[in-house]
Amino acid sequence: MSYKIEITDGIATFIINRPEMRNAINGAVMDGLETFLTKVETENSIAYAVITGEGDRAFCSGGDLSEFHGFRTADEAYPMLSRMAGLLYRLSTLPLPVIAIVNGAAVGGGCEIATACDYRLVSVNAKAGFIQGTLAITSGWGGASQLFVKMNNHAATLKLLSEAKVHTAQQLHSIGLATEVYDGNSQVALEKFIADMDKIHPSVHKAYKNLAITNWKKSGLEERMLQEAAQCAQLWESDAHHEAVENFLNKK
Repeated sequence: MSYKIEITDGIATFIINRPEMRNAINGAVMDGLETFLTKVETENSIAYAVITGEGDRAFCSGGDLSEFHGFRTADEAYPMLSRMAGLLYRLSTLPLPVIAIVNGAAVGGGCEIATACDYRLVSVNAKAGFIQGTLAITSGWGGASQLFVKMNNHAATLKLLSEAKVHTAQQLHSIGLATEVYDGNSQVALEKFIADMDKIHPSVHKAYKNLAITNWKKSGLEERMLQEAAQCAQLWESDAHHEAVENFLNKK
């Protein structure tokens, strides 16, 4: 199966289970994420939501180009882009702490997934970047809109997006995108991270998260994420994008 859902001791974990594809997102993973979100939204016993990837090579390498490259026009690409943007908006507005365990490379859409989370625990060996620009498109799942809302440094955010470079865990920490950098076992890192949070009743975490959600809703975040998907869809149908993807696939 292309994903796994585990719920243990109040922690609901969604694992992208496509290590042979560097945990790239396809339609089946989207279906799984939708199932996961519904579980977390409806089960009151869940205190934390966690997103990670199977193995230690990749958290998520973004959209699966072998599946999505068949989209040639904006009208063909937009349903996929807007669907994932909608799912990531739901992920970001879960009324509880949402934690990304970035256990390996997170590029393109993988960074957008991590950005939708409240906290990002990043392996010391992981690298990440909004590399969509190298394919002549922008982020299309709402990641840029999430960054502009959540990061206080406009210049650093714009530079991160527009340079389309891959960064080390330490570099991500220095600009505030990585909450913590861990070395070793990801489960141990998670347990250590939430140890102090566990001393506080979950209702407190949910109350504070709801304050953040209220601010995001006032900012029109959902609409902005969908506009971002539409903008990406327009660039998707360009010759520049299709040529860049062909060159990328040929290199592989």
